Amino acid sequence: MALMARPSAPRREDFLPTTAEEVRARGWDEVDIVFVSGDAYLDHPSFAAALLGRVLEAEGFRVAILPQPDWRSPEPWRALGRPRLFYAVSAGNMDSMINHYTANRKRRNQDAYSEGGRIGLRPDRATSVYAQRCREAFPGVPVVAGGVEASLRRVAHYDWWSDTVRPSVLIHSKADLVGYGMGEELIVAVARTLRDGGTVQDCRALRGVAYLLGAKEELPDHRFDEYRGDGRTITMPSFEEVKEDKLAFAKATRRVHLETNPWNARRVVQAHGSRRVVINPPAMPLDEGGMDHIYDLPYQRRPHPRYREEVPAFRTIRDSVTIMRGCFGGCTFCSITLHQGRTIQSRSKDSILNEVERAASAHDFKGTISDLGGPTANMYRMRCSKPEVEQVCRRMSCVHPTVCKLLDTDHLPTRELMKEARETDGVKRVHVASGIRMDLARHDDDYLEELAAHHVGGHLKVAPEHVAPGVLELMKKPDGDDFDRFAERFQAASTRAGKEQYLVPYFIAGHPGTGVEEMIELAIFLKARGYRPRQVQEFIPAPMDVATCMHHTGLDPMTLKPVKTVQRMRDRRVQKALMQFFEPRNWFLVREALVSVGREDLIGEGRSCLIPSKPPREALEARAQGEGERPEVRGRRSKGGYRPRPKRG
Repeated sequence: MALMARPSAPRREDFLPTTAEEVRARGWDEVDIVFVSGDAYLDHPSFAAALLGRVLEAEGFRVAILPQPDWRSPEPWRALGRPRLFYAVSAGNMDSMINHYTANRKRRNQDAYSEGGRIGLRPDRATSVYAQRCREAFPGVPVVAGGVEASLRRVAHYDWWSDTVRPSVLIHSKADLVGYGMGEELIVAVARTLRDGGTVQDCRALRGVAYLLGAKEELPDHRFDEYRGDGRTITMPSFEEVKEDKLAFAKATRRVHLETNPWNARRVVQAHGSRRVVINPPAMPLDEGGMDHIYDLPYQRRPHPRYREEVPAFRTIRDSVTIMRGCFGGCTFCSITLHQGRTIQSRSKDSILNEVERAASAHDFKGTISDLGGPTANMYRMRCSKPEVEQVCRRMSCVHPTVCKLLDTDHLPTRELMKEARETDGVKRVHVASGIRMDLARHDDDYLEELAAHHVGGHLKVAPEHVAPGVLELMKKPDGDDFDRFAERFQAASTRAGKEQYLVPYFIAGHPGTGVEEMIELAIFLKARGYRPRQVQEFIPAPMDVATCMHHTGLDPMTLKPVKTVQRMRDRRVQKALMQFFEPRNWFLVREALVSVGREDLIGEGRSCLIPSKPPREALEARAQGEGERPEVRGRRSKGGYRPRPKRG
């Protein structure tokens, strides 16, 4: 491809307006839709407010963005004037509670989606707070909530931060609608309906919508296009039931996850007191043309000029290119499927390469496309080979317990895309940084060779997550040997390419099914292979995930069989310490764990031992400073955790 002329830095008028002055500069006397977002405004397709705003702009609507307003007063909402059609509210690209708090419920010290990384620029549970301020600023203006936070809280859900079951976000936010999923077609349909004189109640017939039915309202009789199911409406256990009865909660979780295939998903209803939350079937997946249209819009791929300091997230995504969305992996700890769907939705090669060319033409482009991917980079263009089967399938994962024989696992389109992207003028390197699925990559040796030779910047992310068979089964992840086989092949391919490259495997501590024994098994695995993870993923029970249900109820919602869980924060620290057994400061915690299950054979100076027989100086210093754990600390036994043996005198 010929290199485009490098444009100058974008101007303020090239962005969607964020102030009354910018609205007036466009010659507008009012706006149709105001987006309220918990993120800074980056005009990049990786940010939902920018993407949806550009989609609406392309349909002829006047759109403004209110990024990170001061929620302590409705006045910032009034600054842009009364929206003619509706407010669109989102907590941002992340659930606000996950954005704010660590796995141990400690406040984070940086918000990557805020200017300067500053914390405190959005409230906890931002969707509800923002929606309430919309009501106060301009009563009567419809409020449509969306984004990850609203999507994953559309039904009664377990909330890790309060350790309670909370009602649907519709209850506290009082939003007229929750649009769950990615939302492009939905938000355009809502805008058209209201523009053409319809009411927000008329939007209740749309796919991808959840709404709260009044106490005296009858359930409407809606029919949905392209539907292949039996047309039934499923009544889930009520909020009051799932709050008090963990078995009812598990059954409700199972039902939500079974109703995610847009071709056969049934409408779901959950009572909240005298009112009912109604969840329509998901939106249909976008075809290639729909994906191309969305990503071909005139994004500036930069933060709005209002910002004087860097927004840290921009550093990660500035030169990334999204090639697909969705995931058919079905991992129980992951929220991607609930938000983006199981069906892979891919862009055309031409659309992707045009974006690569646009990125390369930027005045400050350094020569590297930082990521050519999506939720899983090597799922590009993979779909069920028999659409008639896909439309009736209710399987939770296309790759677990084995890769479905109907799944098209051809990597040729991905290989062709990678090759042409790296040959674009001005591009020196194209990395695949978003991670790949190992059990799919093993189906194509040429893909792995191409990846190792050209698209790994020294390290490749993979996610085996664990090695204990029981834990992997609960996670819906491949057998632990899968990682070893892949590691050998990747190293061999890297050697053939003349490169020294390494895998960065991700493992999780604290996931349901893991006790001390399973974490010791993982520690032995890491020791034997020379892995020393400096950062450890700790399981965070995100709303609506299957693994979150396991954590809360102690039951696998799919089988209703018991699952051991780790509830106490201290037991979670022990699991993290076992993954970092090599850190001297963890000596006391690791020793205590090993002794508690009779694994003293792993204490000593032998090659297979996890820790030495005597505490290192750093461990003693940490304990003296209050940073370490004393071995005699006791606590009640939690389900699936362990109780340290008492110190014997």
